[in-house]
Amino acid sequence: MIPISDLRKQIAPIRVSIDEAIKKVVDNTNFIMGAEVKELEAELASYANVKYAIGVSNGTDAIRLALAALGVMAGDGVICPAFTYYATAGAVASIGARPVFTDIEPDTYTISLPSLEKAIKKGKRIKAVIPVHLYGQCADMDGVRKIARKYNLKILEDTAQAFGATYRGKKAGTIGDCGSVSFFPGKNLGAFGDAGGVLTNSATIAGKIRLLRNQGNKEKYFHSLLGYNHRLDTLQAAVLKVKLHYLDGWNKKRQENAEYYNQQLKDIASLKTPFVPAYTTHIYHQYVLRVATSSQKLIAHLRSKGIDARVYYPVPLHLQKCFKDLGYKRGDFPESEKAAKQTLAIPVYPDLTKEELEYIVASIKEHVK
Repeated sequence: MIPISDLRKQIAPIRVSIDEAIKKVVDNTNFIMGAEVKELEAELASYANVKYAIGVSNGTDAIRLALAALGVMAGDGVICPAFTYYATAGAVASIGARPVFTDIEPDTYTISLPSLEKAIKKGKRIKAVIPVHLYGQCADMDGVRKIARKYNLKILEDTAQAFGATYRGKKAGTIGDCGSVSFFPGKNLGAFGDAGGVLTNSATIAGKIRLLRNQGNKEKYFHSLLGYNHRLDTLQAAVLKVKLHYLDGWNKKRQENAEYYNQQLKDIASLKTPFVPAYTTHIYHQYVLRVATSSQKLIAHLRSKGIDARVYYPVPLHLQKCFKDLGYKRGDFPESEKAAKQTLAIPVYPDLTKEELEYIVASIKEHVK
């Protein structure tokens, strides 16, 4: 089986460095808020060219903490696309705020600007918008910022899948008020467990997130506000410090693999390869194809050939049972519903061999014929 991702291949060449980094933490026994956390934060901030990076427990908590730091309260509305992973809206609901969904653009799968403005006009107490940089490329942030300024909304970029991508030369996650990042193991930059971060140029936001992640205290046993236990583990920071130095190289290889697919599949009328607008780069956390009807037959064919293929995401958020009380129904966001039915992701990770890439392409062409 050619998997959708292969962490064994990724880790093997850098195993010695990772083992040494882990051993150092174990020897020091400073497992909570150790030196590696602060060092990683400095390196992340430098990499993203942003003033502050704050390590937290995971990508979902990064959204949760960022919203709280932006002043989002229980009962406030927070807008996000209906076509994304659950965590975006789940984090909103977890602080008592109300997810407000929008549709997506059919070519980029990122937030639809007309749908965003419509949601703002229809909504009540809308406080913030979360544009999701889905699959590894950025949403139209100029458009989002223009609308947000018009309605005085905060912007939190969901950069879970796009850390390392750029928007008009700026790193994803640094364009709005702040950006949330996931370092889940399967991400382009992944830890050895749950881990996340928040990027911001605001000292106020950064300071509040540091308090919120650590039980609301700056000095131990003195709690200035109601906080959470959302710290980044020192072991995870140590692993990420090693892997961060390889991120751009890994992303470049993903782009090369994607370009190979683009060239090999461009003449197949029944397949749509990824569209990348001029304003963004794409780091291909996922390489997503689209068919005219249902993607399930092609997925079944590829799996029968030993190739992992799957849908990200098969049920849009407005149709999820957990959000039933929000009152949305089938047909409310047609582009999201079509994308859920027509798209599929195929392996694009950096360690694919030439033979594996050729085999994947041949298997797709075999099905089309």
